[in-house]
This record gives sequence, C-alpha cells and structure tokens, in this order.
Amino acid sequence: MSTGNGADSAPGHTSTPSTSADARAGTSSESSASSKYSKNSMFGSLRIRNYRLFATGQAVSNTGTWMQRIAQDWLVLSLTGSASAVGITIALQFLPMMVFGLYGGVLADRLPKRPLLIATQSAMGLTGIALAALTLAGHVHVWHVYLAAFLLGLVTVVDNPARQTFVPEMVGKKQLANAVSLNSANFQSARLVGPAVAGVLITAVGSGWAFLLNGLSFAAPVIGLLLMRTDELHPVEPQPRTKGQLREGLRYVAGRPELIWPIVLVGFIGTFGFNFPIWLSAFVDDVFHGDAGTYGLFNTLIAAGSLAGALLAARRGLSRLRLLTAAAVLFSVLLIVTAFAPGFWLFAALLVPIGLFGLTVNVTANSSVQMATDPEMRGRVMALFMMVFTGGTPVGAPLVGWITDTHGARVGMAAGGAVSLAASVAIAVVLARVGNLRLSVSRHGVAFVPSPHRRELVPAA
Repeated sequence: MSTGNGADSAPGHTSTPSTSADARAGTSSESSASSKYSKNSMFGSLRIRNYRLFATGQAVSNTGTWMQRIAQDWLVLSLTGSASAVGITIALQFLPMMVFGLYGGVLADRLPKRPLLIATQSAMGLTGIALAALTLAGHVHVWHVYLAAFLLGLVTVVDNPARQTFVPEMVGKKQLANAVSLNSANFQSARLVGPAVAGVLITAVGSGWAFLLNGLSFAAPVIGLLLMRTDELHPVEPQPRTKGQLREGLRYVAGRPELIWPIVLVGFIGTFGFNFPIWLSAFVDDVFHGDAGTYGLFNTLIAAGSLAGALLAARRGLSRLRLLTAAAVLFSVLLIVTAFAPGFWLFAALLVPIGLFGLTVNVTANSSVQMATDPEMRGRVMALFMMVFTGGTPVGAPLVGWITDTHGARVGMAAGGAVSLAASVAIAVVLARVGNLRLSVSRHGVAFVPSPHRRELVPAA
C-alpha cells in the first residue's frame, strides 16, 4: 500500500482544526504560548518547562515500568512454565481498562489533571514496592503477581486518560502532535534501557530488585508534577457532574468517522497484534532455548524500532489516516513473516521494523484522535481509545497464549498477524469509501487517490 501524495486527503486529515471547539479552547494565554513555541522541530515541545519536567519524570518511571514488565513476565514463566500464565497476567492487568475504562475518562474530564496524576502515580509506585517486598522475602506466588497486575490495572484506568489529556494542557494545541510523539519516544527510550537492566538484575540478584526500583522510580514524575508552574498551564475547565456523560462520549465518537475507525483499528491491533510478552517468551523458551538475557534482547530490539518510529513521527508533526492504515498493514505482514523466520538473528533483525511500524500505528492513531476531539470531550474519547487499544488484551492475550501453547510460538504469532492484517485491509477500504477515494494502480505503486467527485469529510455535529 502506497503512502504517496495521492492519499493526503483521506478522512481524518488532522492538520486542520475542524470544529468551533478549537476557538473555545484557544484562550489568549494558549495562543501566546503556542506562538512562542511554534517552531517546527523534532523536539519543539521540550522548550516548554512544564513539559520538560513531565517528560523527565516519565523517562525515569517508564524505565522502571519496563524493568518490572520484563521481571514480571519472566517470574510468572519461571513459577509456572506456561505461556498461558503470562497471558493471564497480562489479561488481569488490562481487564480493569476493558470493564471500567470509560468511567476513568469521565473522571479525567471532571477532575483537575495535575493532582489526579500525583495520586495515581503514587499508587502505582506503591504497587511495585509491595510486589518487591513479597519477592525479596521469598514468599511470592503466582497469585501475588496476578493480584499486583490487577491492582495496577485499576489505577491505570484513571491514570491513562488523565495523563493523555494533560499533555495539551502543558503544551497547547500547536505542539500537541509533537508532544504525543515525544511521549512515545520517551517510553520507547526507556524500553531500550529497562529490559537490558532487568535482564542483568534478574540473572544476578533476582526479579525482586527490578520491582523495587520500579516502585521507587515513580517518585520522579510526582516531584516533576509538584514543581510545575501552574500559571503556565492551559487547563480545560473541568466538566460538571451530570447524568449521561458516558453515553454522551459514546455518541460523540459514533458520529465521527475520523474518530471511530482509528479506534476500531487500534482495537484489533492491540488485541491480536501486540502480544509480544507471550510470543517472545515462547520463542526464547521453546524455539531458541534462551534465558532472561535473550528475552531482554528481543524487547530491546523492538524498542529500538519503536524509538525510531516515534522520532520520525515527532519530525513529521502531522498525522494522517492513510499513514495509519499503511503502517497497520505493514506491521501485520511483518508479524507473519517474522513468525516463520528460520534463524535466530533473522528473527531478531525483523523485530526492529515490527517495532517501527507498530509504534507508527499507535502514535498516528493517538494524535489523530486527540487533534480531532473537542477539549471538553477529550478525557472520555481518549479513555475509549485506551480501553479499546489495551482493553481487548483480556480477550486476546489468553486466546493467543492458548494458541501459542497448543500449536507453538510460530503459529501463535502468525495468527495474531493474520487477524491484524484482515482488520487493517478492511478498515483501509472503509476509510477510502468514507472519504470518496478510489484505488489507483500505476507504475509508481498502489494508492488511494481522490475520486473526481470527492466531497470533503465533515465531522458529524
């Protein structure tokens, strides 16, 4: 699928404000701040002090989070010897998002973001410290890990939409796409460091120390939030508590193709295509007969590709739905190809482009949805986005884990790629029809181009 100029006008082109809500959000202070930092560059958002504090704190806690993820997966595999058990752990962590995710978005719209994030980040740190105490004391059982994962998921229900919607309050509208991309680059940079450190710690002293360092790492974002200059924020007025706010959010998304189809796409990709803890642990254990260091290496290679994808997105600035669907198709094809890679190093090398295109899907969908959403609805819309993206994991992870255990790592990974590919192609066709595009085949490749009688997509009122 081409990403050439022919599809620039696909629905969901998010570089142009589409509603009068932008005017409501554009206060004089935001306008002046946005113009001050409007220079287009890969790291433009970091010129804003509050965002620098936020990004620094997230870099520290994200590193700890990746250390805990690797340690948690490996601990469960060590205790049970089962990829399905790893899948259950992941499912329990994301189950609260599937069940309560929309309510978290309602709270994010009702409450001031900064104090809410101080509370959620502190709670996440305490969860890591509790799991560390059990592990270091030698009393940890698999149900302890299940419980810790579930509690962490409960906190994430509120933390995720609050953190997502706090970004525009720090940077303003003009730097929003850049800041979303840099957040992903931040997360993926930590993914480069965290697994490597976790692999060393697990091998040398055990998983408990990785859990402890993760718990302590949450002090950094809490301190950063406390040090922010509140007069430089662009807060959205908290929404008063009224009946039907959750249904209002669902109706809002349902009436806008530029919102609903990216959310549906990331739902399929998140449910069936982002099950790397299951696949990689199975490949390490059953196919390549490696250890925790090998598992950390595989995660680091995916992170390297993801970091490249995030930085490219930050440099690109704009988010287009044609890029989203193309990246989703390429990501899915790579999953299938990688599943049947015959050798260790070929498999490892293919993880890098998988990370790049997977991250491109995530960042492009995230920034497209945020840019197309009215500020007063952003908490509920982003909660739905995250609920669909991660909330499908309780369904997908056990299913993918069962396929992997029953038919092997290669079949499990290929099956996830096949479902993702089918969804990506179908949604690309739907978006083309909604945007009145037609398929064009030429010597330059295959692309969707505007039809002669194409009408502009207008968001539903």
